[in-house]
Amino acid sequence: MNEKKFLPICREDMIERGWDECDFVLVTADAYVDHHSFGTAIISRVLEDAGYKVGIIAQPNWKTTDDFMKLGKPRLAFLVNGGNMDPMVNHYTVSKRIREKDLYSPGGKMGLRPDRSTIVYCNKIREAYKDVDIVIGGIEASLRRFAHYDYWSNSVRKSILVDSGADLLLYGMSERNIVEVANALNDGLRAKYISFVNGTCYLVDDKDYVYDYVEIASFKEVSEDKVKYAQAFKVQYQEQDPVTGKTIIQKHGNKYLVQNKPDMPLSREELDKVYGLPYMKTYHPIYEKDGGIPAIEEVKFSIVSSRGCFGSCHFCALTFHQGRIVQSRSEESILQEAEEMTHLPDFKGYIHDVGGPTANFRGPACKKQLKAGVCKHKECLAPTLCKAMDVDHKEYLGVLRKMREIPKVKKVFVRSGLRYDYIMADKDDTFFRELIEHHVSGQLKVAPEHISAKVLKYMGKPAGKTYDQFREKFFKINEQLGKKQYIIPYLMSSHPGSTLDTAIELAEYLRDIHYQPEQVQDFYPTPGTLSTTMFYTGLDPMTMEEVYIPRTKEEKAMQRALLQFSNPKKYDIVYDALMKAGRQDLIGYGPKCLIRPREDRFGKGPKAHGNIGRGKDSRGKNSTSRDAKGGKGKNANSRNTEHRNASGKAVKGRTTSSRHTGATNSSTKNRKGSVAKGRKFK
Repeated sequence: MNEKKFLPICREDMIERGWDECDFVLVTADAYVDHHSFGTAIISRVLEDAGYKVGIIAQPNWKTTDDFMKLGKPRLAFLVNGGNMDPMVNHYTVSKRIREKDLYSPGGKMGLRPDRSTIVYCNKIREAYKDVDIVIGGIEASLRRFAHYDYWSNSVRKSILVDSGADLLLYGMSERNIVEVANALNDGLRAKYISFVNGTCYLVDDKDYVYDYVEIASFKEVSEDKVKYAQAFKVQYQEQDPVTGKTIIQKHGNKYLVQNKPDMPLSREELDKVYGLPYMKTYHPIYEKDGGIPAIEEVKFSIVSSRGCFGSCHFCALTFHQGRIVQSRSEESILQEAEEMTHLPDFKGYIHDVGGPTANFRGPACKKQLKAGVCKHKECLAPTLCKAMDVDHKEYLGVLRKMREIPKVKKVFVRSGLRYDYIMADKDDTFFRELIEHHVSGQLKVAPEHISAKVLKYMGKPAGKTYDQFREKFFKINEQLGKKQYIIPYLMSSHPGSTLDTAIELAEYLRDIHYQPEQVQDFYPTPGTLSTTMFYTGLDPMTMEEVYIPRTKEEKAMQRALLQFSNPKKYDIVYDALMKAGRQDLIGYGPKCLIRPREDRFGKGPKAHGNIGRGKDSRGKNSTSRDAKGGKGKNANSRNTEHRNASGKAVKGRTTSSRHTGATNSSTKNRKGSVAKGRKFK
């Protein structure tokens, strides 16, 4: 058996392998990490398994063509992706401030990738090799495949396939279709003429050569008319099913963008094979001198067990990238990876996570999805759970039980997102009880996001008493088990539909359950989500009804501050928000008041029952915000990275729209779960 090696990153590596040229050169905006939570790793290993020679150019200097030429011209094509996160989300916070760290770069250093990396890299490749084929994929390309609203420029941009000048775009996870494309190229077909592979986009001069399609408004029309933009997005959203979806075309100038229908999800056997490829499971040693790659720390001792999500949260891009049909690895595949993990020299006995975009989803929502497709006009979980849904935690619980028995494993945690409404729909409490007893690291993170029925409707989240019932059952089981554990709810401010009144409604709820979050995630309008379309157009594309959008910095700051009303630093803005909303009744000393009067803001007067400390759990007991080990931790509920990685796993923090699955082939939560599991053509 050949010794496992990293793929070539320089000419010396190629010579060592006896290669004169690469079949494919994959250019990525991330550092080179050969781990299956990174799209670049999966795509390159899948191609290698198919018999192709693949070289990696990671984070090239885009100021010259030198780095793009260091492996020579590939025999078949350049493959380009923008990394596990959209480069703009990677660079900028929701307030458009530059981030301090890039978790996918050596030592967390910023500035090693350009904005809109895929476009920049393609332009430099064309400068170096004018006639070479270029295929793009990954989270950046996948979510920007149509004309789309771009939050950072506050404009509608063309499809990234047009702007990049590439020949072909792969969207979604892409393990199967990257091999189909590779085989077509190997047979002598140029990339721009590959029009028959599902999960791809290409350009044509004449739409008469396209069959059985639905045409949406052109780039020009959607960039000038918000109603047409919303109508076009509705078609895109409803046709992203591999069973019932149709080909979609959109005119861009003199050409037509053609999106073939999505590829079918991988079977369990295919998924097992992908995750069983010979990954090195770490970053390339060239980064050791810089302190390594921070993103590996969150996934090194975690296991991706599933992909896809039928939760369909409107602010999450997973629906548009991984799809609504959940796929999962076999018990044998997961246990084998867990056992291998225990032999790593730095394994301490703790498996940090076993999950995906939603950890407790293991298969399609119902029996008909693989044959008839997902429902176009109905969602599985919102506003209530569909009666046809199969609710069953037995298989997932069986995997967790067997992992607990592996020698050297002290604890198996579940830190990916969990759908609490799905847990509550299970009439058997066995999973919930064992989750609390064995798999919670002091605190359980769930995502009610809001409490207002008006806002939850636009989020695609369940309303009603389900979260309260879940919370009460959580504490009841903990009490029975003699444990003291806490719930950390993810909350979002300024989502479309959220007003000052609904923000106050949420603040009052937090007052009543005696909980104050240390950080709140503002809604981040990223490409490919239904919520972003609402943000841009002011319309719900599903109904074409008008939606209130909080747009000003002042109002966004007010909504965010209201959720942290007991923080003294937020006093002035909370006071102004309550006055603006006409809610002076919440200023005073009564048990329902949020803050004291301005003349007594520092608390020298009578004690205000409404003023509570931060980090209290729903029973009013002080939980202070704890880290994963149960100790005090500053930002235990932080979602500061606002993204999921390509595999859907949370890299650190989380994302609103991106449970960013990463590249062409992605496995993308960064947040709860939604940057994240996903990944691909990264």
